[in-house]
Amino acid sequence: MADVHEKDYGHTGSFNPNYPTASNPKNPATNEHSHMDGTHDPDQALRKIRTAGSISISPELFEKIYLSPQNNVKGDLRGTFANPTPLALLGFLLSLSPLSCDLMGWRGAGGSGIASIGAYYFMGGLLMIIGGVLDWVLGNTFPFVVFCSLGGFWLTFATTLNAAYGAQGGPFPESFAFFLLFMGLLCFVYLIASLRTNVIFFTIFLTLTIAFCTLAGAYWHLAKGTPSATAYAGKLEIVAGAFFFVTCMAGWWIFLAQMLASVDFPIQIPVFDISHIIKPASAKLKEKDDRYNA
Repeated sequence: MADVHEKDYGHTGSFNPNYPTASNPKNPATNEHSHMDGTHDPDQALRKIRTAGSISISPELFEKIYLSPQNNVKGDLRGTFANPTPLALLGFLLSLSPLSCDLMGWRGAGGSGIASIGAYYFMGGLLMIIGGVLDWVLGNTFPFVVFCSLGGFWLTFATTLNAAYGAQGGPFPESFAFFLLFMGLLCFVYLIASLRTNVIFFTIFLTLTIAFCTLAGAYWHLAKGTPSATAYAGKLEIVAGAFFFVTCMAGWWIFLAQMLASVDFPIQIPVFDISHIIKPASAKLKEKDDRYNA
């Protein structure tokens, strides 16, 4: 493996666009092959996805793969392990997608999504926490926190729906609404941070914030117990389900983009990177130091 790295990338381990590779003896700088991002041939683009930590990778491609701005970490873990982000996304989508349909009452569905409680445990909870922990191993702080916290939400939600725990006795709606409200606050924090990622991720957190707050309002109206309040709670539940559904559509878009990138599919779909709009604090500090030293 060491010989391969030396042959393809030189002794430094960084990618040189003018350095021929074993799989591509032609000079990539001649642009004789189709390119994934306009500078690298498909073989090297695929190698980037599989070994993102071992060679140079464009910030746009890194952010598309890991849903996090590019950062420097010690070692070559990204070249050793697979990308866990699609796994966590899959668990999230296969839990929220049916829940959103339940909340909107499609095909007579209802019951606050209780029929999908198994998916909340083993897809939403298990897969998201596994994916989040693996992102922690790779040094991706933002997706690690996002996936683990949302995985915890699914475990909490599934436990709450489980009648064996007796959580729905007493003043349940009034109390559970506060949990949903602060989930909305958490997603609002993620919304601000996602301004350094892409439009699709931003859309996910925007709609999640609105949906959680709307669902909290539904539970508070349900707690009043009057027929009119109960009817209004049902309407709010439908609205929350609609926003969750938009979240899912954006999530499926990102999941498709990552799956296509992972197999170097000839057609790539954009996630509309916006990380360049808001400059990182480190870049601003560097500019300040450069002006000071000039």
